[in-house]
Amino acid sequence: MQRRKFLKTTIPATAIFPALLNGLTVKAFGATGFFEALAGAADNDHVLVLIQLSGGNDGLNTLIPISNYGDYNNLRTNIAIPEDKILRLNNYAKAGLHPAMKGMQQLYNQEKLTALYSVGYPSPNQSHFRSTDIWLTGADADQYLSTGWAGRFLSDTYANFPVGYPNTTMPDPLGIQIGSVLSPAFMGPGGFTAMAVPTNTDFYNLINGIEDTVPDSPMGTELTYLRTVARQTNKYADVIVAAAKKVTSQYSGYPANSDLAQQLKTVARLVAGGLKTKVYMVTMNGFDTHGGQVQAGNTITGRHNDLLTESSDSIAAFCADLKLLGINKRVVGMTFSEFGRRIKSNGSAGTDHGAAQPVFIFGDAVKTGVLGNPPDLPSSITQDDSLPMQYDFRSVYSSILRDWFCVEPTDITTMLYKNYQYLPFMKSTACALNTDELNVLGTNLITNYPNPFVNSTTITYQTGGGHTLIQIFDPAGRLIAVPVDTVYDSPGTFSITFDASRLSSGVYYARLQNGSFQQVRTMLKTRQ
Repeated sequence: MQRRKFLKTTIPATAIFPALLNGLTVKAFGATGFFEALAGAADNDHVLVLIQLSGGNDGLNTLIPISNYGDYNNLRTNIAIPEDKILRLNNYAKAGLHPAMKGMQQLYNQEKLTALYSVGYPSPNQSHFRSTDIWLTGADADQYLSTGWAGRFLSDTYANFPVGYPNTTMPDPLGIQIGSVLSPAFMGPGGFTAMAVPTNTDFYNLINGIEDTVPDSPMGTELTYLRTVARQTNKYADVIVAAAKKVTSQYSGYPANSDLAQQLKTVARLVAGGLKTKVYMVTMNGFDTHGGQVQAGNTITGRHNDLLTESSDSIAAFCADLKLLGINKRVVGMTFSEFGRRIKSNGSAGTDHGAAQPVFIFGDAVKTGVLGNPPDLPSSITQDDSLPMQYDFRSVYSSILRDWFCVEPTDITTMLYKNYQYLPFMKSTACALNTDELNVLGTNLITNYPNPFVNSTTITYQTGGGHTLIQIFDPAGRLIAVPVDTVYDSPGTFSITFDASRLSSGVYYARLQNGSFQQVRTMLKTRQ
């Protein structure tokens, strides 16, 4: 059971009713931002990495139809990939990958990648800027949203952010954008829920405390001052540097001279360094292939081939790095572009702005397969026609929230504003336990008596065995005590006495963590 669900069903008696207990209004304490943060915090250590292929990736030359190859070839005579060069996928004969995508073919054949045909939205917009905005915010084509889909998820999960953060529950950035500009995807109701982290030389200079020299002039003095202020006001710089420094060795096979590879390498380093950050985002540019998508006379070479080589090899290296670092079971990645391209090629050996596109999702928790079917490609297709949508892109978000971040379906509808089609591309074990499984152990995994109490109270808790932790927090989120931090050999029910004689009167929170189980108990200390 998620803390959000637990609190909805068990907390109102102590957190909502306005009665007075020994002069204290319980409602006033129960509505704290920190308590809401505990109620909504993500119940696992799962990480999502979003890979934006900016410019509009040509889906038909990425996930290439084989079952109706003749129709595909007739509509794209000057850019079609030769049938004998298409990379085949295990146990799937309808389509294959561009010959540049050997790394992703290997992930598929290792059962770590799924592909979705024709992902888009109704009434597609073919403007780069508008369609990108739609994908990042989760909007309808005629809807303009001021928040991003990831920002709404993170804001709901970590209530009242940024007020009261960082704190013990979430000491790290909620999201991280690799680069200098934050994506609208991270905009929440209270502002951005992510921070930008530099790449390449700038990132390693940050870790090592190296700064570019400044001129010996009034301008140089001002620049030094601005850098100092930036460091002081960046609440998360120290934790990011500390996490990065914990990782001293990574996979050596990342593609050289690849900005995407360096971004993904940075993500792997930060995740392995212990950051609790939930969502990362990286970007690769260049997919706007109106012309020169292939080289004349050799369609497996050219600009699109180079782009797919870099992206596929970088993703494969990233997965190898995750495994080397021992964090491969924690991370799922997803590629997307603002739109696909039109079905028929143009006269410049390229393709124009289209609509639906393939989306790839990868990681140990992903089912292997291809969702959907190769599109029908009749000869009557015109130069202006685009691939029809098979899946709404918000169904992908919804399914990730449900099956990777373990968010309740009713909460997903609130975050995405609608109830979208469920797509079964995650393994059933991605969310370790569901509500029914948790109920086998009971809903009251942690209780205390008496409650309210004066000087001490007995905390009773259940454990399924393994590492069991109980933390006591005050309403501001400060850690007051850790009365239990024990590894149990077997399941059982245990009790401890918590001495609160030196604490002020008020509400405190006892938080139980036992593997995937996490619950919070509200405790009230009163005057004598």
